[in-house]
Amino acid sequence: MKKILCIGKQFRGSNAGGLFKAISRIGNLISIVDENYYINLSNKDLKVRILDKLFQSWHIKEFNKAILIEANLFKPDIVLVYKGAFVLPETLIKLKQKGYLVVNFYPDVSFKTHGKLLPKTLPLYHHVFTTKTFGLKDMDEQLGIKNASFIPHGFDVDIHRNLNLSSLNHQSYLCDVSFIGGWSIKKELLLSSIKENINNTNLKVWGPKWANANSVYLKDSIQHSAVFGDLYALAILSSKINLGILHERVHGASSGDLITSRTFHIPGTGGFMIHERTEEVLKYFKEDEEIVCFDTPEELVEKIVYYLKEENKRKEIALKGNNRAINEHSLEKRAQQVLDILSKY
Repeated sequence: MKKILCIGKQFRGSNAGGLFKAISRIGNLISIVDENYYINLSNKDLKVRILDKLFQSWHIKEFNKAILIEANLFKPDIVLVYKGAFVLPETLIKLKQKGYLVVNFYPDVSFKTHGKLLPKTLPLYHHVFTTKTFGLKDMDEQLGIKNASFIPHGFDVDIHRNLNLSSLNHQSYLCDVSFIGGWSIKKELLLSSIKENINNTNLKVWGPKWANANSVYLKDSIQHSAVFGDLYALAILSSKINLGILHERVHGASSGDLITSRTFHIPGTGGFMIHERTEEVLKYFKEDEEIVCFDTPEELVEKIVYYLKEENKRKEIALKGNNRAINEHSLEKRAQQVLDILSKY
């Protein structure tokens, strides 16, 4: 049993919160400093966002002060920072001087697109975990980080679970095809091709920044909201087909996504998934048995047309994918991997 101080966002359905709870469920003591309590990035009102920006440096100082206070009270064996875009270098140095093992779990494609601090702070950790296989090379070559390990995302058993839809009001979520995730040009083009080539397809798109989309085909599909937590699971289960579309390469990364959190969330919830075909995703799920894959927009359209007609096959594949996820890809499994790797310290 370890005492682990966890630093990260705690809203229901957050990947950070899911990992922290999994660490607790496998038998460890945890204490949490919630980044969202100190730093709010979700305000929509322009005036409030301007005020937040003006006072952000104060909020960051309070957040870092809270980390040091909690560490002094809790006296952890490990300080686990999830992403850590607002953790200051001096905070990490003080934690290390106290003798704590200080590690980072970094979930994103690039460490150069989430503020100025990360390129300075990531090399200060005793160990860095990345959810991207190419992240190991990127951190080594660009930041000189040698003490790093790859661990993929997993699904949260508290959130990504099968729900009794018959007892829930979920009519507004029902659809033929859905995509849940942030906007990008690549994603917009793929989703537009579905609407353009399959008549009367009920496609729903949830996620941030879809106001950037210009496609006339997607006008009625974009929901202009994100779905988190239980509503995320409800949306997955209300969709006949869930899409796993990967983010393209961004500044500071040698590759675009090869797998993502949705790769595990959708099967973990029990949804049927059509995922971009990569060598990496096929290490975790069997194609045409546990998930379905595509390479091109044409293949995606073809697979959607076919599986919309084949309800029994959809259910069979979704069930097998769910069984694989439960057996191998829960956040409890990932949490144990983290602790096993850290045992060398």
